[in-house]
Amino acid sequence: MTLPLTPTTAAASHSLISLRNTSRSYHVGQTEVRAMAGVNLQIANGEQVAIVGPSGSGKSTLMNIVGLLERPSEGDYYFDGACVSHLTPNQKAEIRSQSVGFVFQQFHLIAHLSAAQNVELPLRYQSVSAQERAARVLASLQAVGLVHRLHHRPHQLSGGERQRVAIARALVTRPKLILADEPTGALDSANGQAVLELMLSLSTQMGVTLLLITHDPVLAERLPRCVRLLDGRIESDSLTTAQTTANTTNTAAGHA
Repeated sequence: MTLPLTPTTAAASHSLISLRNTSRSYHVGQTEVRAMAGVNLQIANGEQVAIVGPSGSGKSTLMNIVGLLERPSEGDYYFDGACVSHLTPNQKAEIRSQSVGFVFQQFHLIAHLSAAQNVELPLRYQSVSAQERAARVLASLQAVGLVHRLHHRPHQLSGGERQRVAIARALVTRPKLILADEPTGALDSANGQAVLELMLSLSTQMGVTLLLITHDPVLAERLPRCVRLLDGRIESDSLTTAQTTANTTNTAAGHA
C-alpha cells in the first residue's frame, strides 16, 4: 500500500531519544519508591524498539518520561537533540502535540465523535486550517485502510478498526515518535497481529520512530530491537531475531 502521507525527516546521526543516567522516584507515605534507576538509553530516528518487562519493571514510567508526561527525578532526557527535562508544562505540551503520537491499549476514542472527528482532534489544538485538517484526516484514514468508515462512531467499529483509528489519530500530526502502550492488548490474536504489522509498516514508510511498550516477549521479538527492563533498570538491550533475519536477508541479497 502506498502511503499518502508526507514522510518525516529521514534518520539523522543524533539520537531522537537520549536518556542519560535517568531515574524517577515517588514517595508513598514515608517510603521512597524508585521506579527507574540510572537508565541510559539511546534511540535513533526511525528505529523500531520494544520496551518489555513484567509489571512493576518501570515500563510505564519510562514511557511517561519519554512522552514528556513526567520529568526525571535525576539525570537528563534529550529529545531530538535538545534537553527537555526541565521545560515548563506548556513547553512540553507543545512538543507532545507536534512531535509525539500516542497509541493506547484501550483506544481512548471519544464515543460521540466519528472516526474522522476523532482523528482530526489533535489538529484542532494546532494552527491548521480546516482544509488542511480535512486533507490530513482523509490521508491518515486511507493509510490505515478505513476511508469507508469515515463517518462511523466507535461503537460501530470492531476492536481492530478502533485501534486503527487510534493509529491514524497518532499519525495525523506527522510526529517524529509514536509511543504505543500495549497496543494489541485489547485485541484477539488475529487483529493484534494485523495492528502490529500495520504499525511497523507505517513506521517504516514514514520514517517515524516507534517505541512499543509491552509485557509480551513474543510480541517484542517482532521489532528489530528489544530493551528489557527489570526493577527499574535495563536488564538487556539487543537486536531481536527479526533484525537478525533482516540482516541475513539483506546480506544474501547483496551477494546475489
